[in-house]
Amino acid sequence: MLATLVSLVCLASVSVAIPVEQLDKRTTISPDASCGGANGYTCLGSSFGNCCSTHGWCGSTSAYCGTGCQPGFGSCGTGTSTTATAATTAEETPTATPTPGTLGDCLAQKNVPIRWISSPDFAQLSKPYNLRLPYTPAVVVIPTTTQHVSDAVTCAAENNVKVQPRGGGHGYASFSLGGQSGSMVIDLQSFQTVTLDSDHIAKVGGGVRLGNLAQAIYDQAQRALPHGTCPGVGVGGHATHGGFGLSSRAWGLTLDTIVALDVVLANGTSVHATSTAYPDIYYALRGAADSFGIVTSFYLQTQPAPASVINWSFSIPNMFQSAATSANSMLHIQSFVQNASVVDRNLGVGMYMDGSGFSISGTYFGSLTDFDNKIKPELLRTLPAPTSSSATAMTWIESLTALANGQPLQQPTTGYDQHENFFAKSLVVPTSGELTSATWTSYFDYMIKNGVNSANAWYSIINLYGGPDSQINAKPSSFSAYSDRDALWVMQHYGYASNTVPFPPDLIPFVNGLNDAITSAQPETTFPGYSNYVDPTLTPQQAHAAYFDTATYTRLVEIKQQVDPGKVFWNPQAIGN
Repeated sequence: MLATLVSLVCLASVSVAIPVEQLDKRTTISPDASCGGANGYTCLGSSFGNCCSTHGWCGSTSAYCGTGCQPGFGSCGTGTSTTATAATTAEETPTATPTPGTLGDCLAQKNVPIRWISSPDFAQLSKPYNLRLPYTPAVVVIPTTTQHVSDAVTCAAENNVKVQPRGGGHGYASFSLGGQSGSMVIDLQSFQTVTLDSDHIAKVGGGVRLGNLAQAIYDQAQRALPHGTCPGVGVGGHATHGGFGLSSRAWGLTLDTIVALDVVLANGTSVHATSTAYPDIYYALRGAADSFGIVTSFYLQTQPAPASVINWSFSIPNMFQSAATSANSMLHIQSFVQNASVVDRNLGVGMYMDGSGFSISGTYFGSLTDFDNKIKPELLRTLPAPTSSSATAMTWIESLTALANGQPLQQPTTGYDQHENFFAKSLVVPTSGELTSATWTSYFDYMIKNGVNSANAWYSIINLYGGPDSQINAKPSSFSAYSDRDALWVMQHYGYASNTVPFPPDLIPFVNGLNDAITSAQPETTFPGYSNYVDPTLTPQQAHAAYFDTATYTRLVEIKQQVDPGKVFWNPQAIGN
């Protein structure tokens, strides 16, 4: 982890480091809405409000002045500040420094780079990754500095316009376009920094794509990170909502590597959040960032890239003929991945099926001899003989390239133009609720009856998260706002069509049916979802229940009320909706 950092005071949205010991506790008026704690800022006389809340933020409503209010750093329940307040109720529009005129006037006055619908490149900048869900933003902001981001957020708040960041733009629900028409999109394509410090912590711009990140840290110092296999995915949404890769059982999720973040908050201030500086912000950003701020830079703890990785794959025949027989195969695989005498954190496992083919594949951080003599025989025992198989030792970069499905690791930093037309759902299978024979039978029975001869295209992916010594599950649920720390499997069900045709209306019920085949067969188990495979058909309440446990969501709502009471950062499933 990073060493304990000094507190940060943000003046005019520029972060300035000031040693804690130099702060005059209880007399320095808060410049950034924070109060109490190590920095000791007082809210008395602050433009953000006179009360210091239990979580260390200035405001004037009951959320700040009520239970837990810190009287040593402001007043408690004595009314509002005499100056303008940015601490509004959830129904009000933030009033940081009201400016007359329109959103365009505000952005122009602050010289923020923007694109309107009349701009030649607006269509490309606002084109969704998921073509099924197009939205038209009110404006697309193309910041080149953190100040631009801060100014854009301030202007949006003053004009009651909702805001969402766009890093890679790969969101399944088009939430990076706002999840509605009329939002402000802040496109981080100019934030492309990737540098390593002496502690091998990578500072990564909020617009960097995974392939470019992987190549950069390897080229600079032969370092690596756990992350997904699609090189065009942006680090922003990926890292702040989980970030699974085949190396995650060894190294954790991408989210778990975050030691600090530079983030612009709803009041326009920019802060450096760590476990000790702005800890509530640090917590919330690691699991629900789209509701709390715009991360302009990530600080990620890297790993030494392994000298050799085994990429392996086996194609298993006859998995869509007998549901009962396939269920027995899945029970064997499920038993295998939990066998500590064979499997450790160094094995990554994924399964792919689409009604015609079935494969099981992954990576192994070990020798080819160990894989061939120990892992392979036990995995394939009792399974139908593979129709094809491979196990090859590769360098780290060769392994990532092989997993990228034909895409190069190096991705364009502007003009990215990869799109799909799809609907997806997810299921998290908890270790405490591993799938039974009846459940696997129900699942394959549904695929055989409804998917084998379907006119529509679909697939299911099942990734191993748990198993012996999994570093995903090694973290407690309180570690971050990512809740799924008891996962055995994470399943993604995906229906898609050509980009040039309307989305088939019967594909959504079919994909829902894949989920239902499992949940209906095992009603005693609670199956959460994975928020990086976000399902836009869920209501806010359904989404919150699927992606967060009760304690996590309760804490997130409290933090949201403190730092974004006006709901500046909004999408249809945002915290507090």
